Amino acid sequence: MAKAEKRTDRRHFMKTAGFGGAAILTNGMTSHSTGKAHSQAHPFERTKELAEQEHKQLFNMCGYAAPPLNTVRVGFIGLGSRGPANLDAMAYVEGVRVTALCDRRPARVEHSQTILARHGLPPAKSFAGNENIWKELCKDPDIDLISIAVPRGPLHAQMAICAMENGKHAAVEVPAVSTLEEAWQLVQTSERTKKHCMMLENCCYDYFELLTLNMIRAGLFGDLIHADAGYLHHQNNFIRPESGDMWRVRESQHRNGNLYPSHGLGPVCQAMNINRGDRLVLMSSMSSNDFMMGKMASELARKEEFYREFDTHSYRGNMNTSIIRTQDGKTIMLQYDITSPRVYSRIHAISGTKGFLQKYPLPARISLEKDEWCSEEEMKALSEKYTPPILKRMGDLAKEIGGHGGMDFLMNWRLVDCLRNGIPLEQDVYDAAAWSSIIPLSEWSVANGSNSIKIPDFTCGAYKTNAPLDITMSKGGKTGVRPISSRV
Repeated sequence: MAKAEKRTDRRHFMKTAGFGGAAILTNGMTSHSTGKAHSQAHPFERTKELAEQEHKQLFNMCGYAAPPLNTVRVGFIGLGSRGPANLDAMAYVEGVRVTALCDRRPARVEHSQTILARHGLPPAKSFAGNENIWKELCKDPDIDLISIAVPRGPLHAQMAICAMENGKHAAVEVPAVSTLEEAWQLVQTSERTKKHCMMLENCCYDYFELLTLNMIRAGLFGDLIHADAGYLHHQNNFIRPESGDMWRVRESQHRNGNLYPSHGLGPVCQAMNINRGDRLVLMSSMSSNDFMMGKMASELARKEEFYREFDTHSYRGNMNTSIIRTQDGKTIMLQYDITSPRVYSRIHAISGTKGFLQKYPLPARISLEKDEWCSEEEMKALSEKYTPPILKRMGDLAKEIGGHGGMDFLMNWRLVDCLRNGIPLEQDVYDAAAWSSIIPLSEWSVANGSNSIKIPDFTCGAYKTNAPLDITMSKGGKTGVRPISSRV
């Protein structure tokens, strides 16, 4: 176990540096029921300043191929929920050696060691015991890639930046950043160090999204016009977790906007070649009032002392809707609601001049140059013809291994495959910054009467010549999977 540093209070840190502190960093605070400013006429002024600033690219990381790594030595930070899931997926992939495991809670590290043991893999170095122990892992020379899965907020960017500064590639859970300051720091660190920073947006590897992306590339939908996307997922974040860390509730107390944009936005951006021929340029965002969270907090606070700090009636609106325009004139409607009782949906509807596709509500459907859905037989024929190479090679195996239906494994497998073969990653730091920037930008718009705000060009103009994402697997694709006898 690495030497422990001075202990800090995580709950206090998350309040000041993460969610409450985000308002301080951006010079404003809002009433999250109304979106009106508490303290000044132009809340989050720093966000607008950064949205309009021009930057110069240090090095273009889009299409960058880092030197190949025959063996990818991986360290994991954050072993609560997503961390073990990514660890399990990585453990199946040939050429991966898990060298370090890190969490402030020793029991979580010990549990993750058992995952390695079940796969027949040797134990990894343990880093545990205090809030800052992750910094020691970042310094460890026996690591090529650091996979980060801690609660979202400033730690995502801090850890990814520290990883790159210490010569490691970074793979960080969604969202990668929570402020525009963090977004630019992430981009510039990746460019300066020439280390990859991938946001682990697994929904880009879901099967219908990959199938229809291949169809879009083949021209079946014509020129794309508009997309509807979102994250609509009924969750009760007031259920006290085993850790007692109510970071999701605190986030909803202090930020009002789209707090989780990339599950819906990421696949749509790939379909529209965002950062690779087109870019996001302008957005406007509006939130409903809070009709649920404040009432839930009050009811719980009357019954239990633990919930009294959450009885504030300052929660974000239950539904946030944002409208985004691209440089080439396409539009995106993006929604976020994890409070009201809705059936799960990422919407994923895309319209073009020759066709339309829609994933939710299930079953997923396609319409091509007519005003009716393709028949079951037609859908089967399209699937057989346009299933992309990654699904032909790994799709069935990924479903067998699991992880959100297989997309978790596909994402981790392809990440390792790209690093082992020295080819560009399929999601780069510009995607991480652009997709995550919707959080502070929507927050600004909600707080300023739903006025529009510019979306920064994190590629600094390079999007004009960046090549579209290669989904043909013309390079790589040779990384194997460990024998079935080692599967958990």
